[in-house]
Amino acid sequence: MTKSILEVDSVQKKHDGKIIVSDVYLKCETKDIIGILGRNGSGKSTLLKIIFGIVTADFKFVRVDGVVKSKTSDLLNEISYLPQENFIPNLFFVKKAIGLSVANDKLQEFYEDEIIQTILNKKINQLSGGELRYLEIKLILNKNSKFVLLDEPYNGLSPIMIDKINVLVTKYSNIKGIIITDHNYENIIKISTELVLMKEGKMHHLRDRSELVEKGYLKVGMI
Repeated sequence: MTKSILEVDSVQKKHDGKIIVSDVYLKCETKDIIGILGRNGSGKSTLLKIIFGIVTADFKFVRVDGVVKSKTSDLLNEISYLPQENFIPNLFFVKKAIGLSVANDKLQEFYEDEIIQTILNKKINQLSGGELRYLEIKLILNKNSKFVLLDEPYNGLSPIMIDKINVLVTKYSNIKGIIITDHNYENIIKISTELVLMKEGKMHHLRDRSELVEKGYLKVGMI
């Protein structure tokens, strides 16, 4: 399999004169799971939205396999994005949501998932929060894109469901590059191949998880 490379360079974003994101550089390759950590307001979610193209930046370069992608439309087949908010209409049946998102030749494999089997004939508004999030994450990971951005995938989920989602993310990282951010730092640390810390809009590339303590994100004994 050919390795793909996503590079995000020189990202700058201000709002009302305040720096939200400043001079960020991020590189993600196939098989990478890059975990972005940071406190509320540090710029994590804004950065993912800028990369995907749904929030404008004052300045940015996005390159995929060395080719600059200057338009959001250029990225639609390259990057998939999981927002914090649920995105499937409540009145849809699960089977319809899957049918609209998954190619016919991948449907059988998608349906073989044990969790999907238990919810297949339900409506979206009949799912638990964990079931819905699992479905959304699997749909996003299943897209043909080379890279996936996951914004707060663990929010409100039980430890059992988080474990199942970690298995999913790890499986798909064999064929994609994945960037993930969440306040559940323990699982981000567990699943990531590389960690970065957003602090006051700036990105710090970490050599070791102990730097999370040195840079004031975690206290001694929390790792």
